[in-house]
Amino acid sequence: MFERLQGNNAGAFVPFVMIGDPDLAQSERIITQLIESGADALELGIPYSDPIADGPTIQRAAIRALEKGVTPGDCLALLGRIRARFPDIPIGLLLYSNLVRAKGIDGFYEKASEMGVDSVLVADVPIREVEPYYNAANAHGIAQIMIAPPNATPETLSAIGKHSTGYTYLLGRAGVTGAETAASTPASELIERLAEHRCAPPLLGFGISKPQQVSDAISAGAAGAISGSATVNLIEQHLNDNDAMLAALDEFVQQMKAATHR
Repeated sequence: MFERLQGNNAGAFVPFVMIGDPDLAQSERIITQLIESGADALELGIPYSDPIADGPTIQRAAIRALEKGVTPGDCLALLGRIRARFPDIPIGLLLYSNLVRAKGIDGFYEKASEMGVDSVLVADVPIREVEPYYNAANAHGIAQIMIAPPNATPETLSAIGKHSTGYTYLLGRAGVTGAETAASTPASELIERLAEHRCAPPLLGFGISKPQQVSDAISAGAAGAISGSATVNLIEQHLNDNDAMLAALDEFVQQMKAATHR
């Protein structure tokens, strides 16, 4: 994907949504809409009761899905259906270690690979504890994604460079997810440091909610931008009108994607 976009002088726009929000059937329509509206890749969450890296918006999305009885197995089965329809879209999971470990790390990655998952980011596993996840990912052809915080030390960046594949999740700011607080760290400085340590291409996340922020991220040297809370907000705002929800997501993705052209 990155090679293709670079050839088109563009970056990537990657929306995040929670699988199963607001229910499984509408979630499948949402993910389909994101792809058809021009998303370059997908970052998808599996609902979890204690999402410590997420702010209120994505927490509420997880609660809505859990209240509908959505399980990790349901989520992976939905991904299998999406993969059958869209064989080429890169699909990444962002989830928590309890969900991975529940049935064994290797078993989770094996099932994720069978359903067509390309990358996995385990939000609550620090770099010093990533080895079992990294090894399982490699064994099943999945990219293990590393998080680069804005205050990353040289030692952390070196470890990310050693382990990173697929892309690097570059945090635009400290804290939890949320569209309320814009990305604030000068991305260009950290992107230069990532390049020095040969880290995988950086996607800037946390606080990305407007096209100008996507454009700024790419101008700073990022390979693209991830938008989670702003995307999930649109779902929450249209819970009583599924068609309006899809129309709002369509417009949002098209606007954000248009901002990726250099």
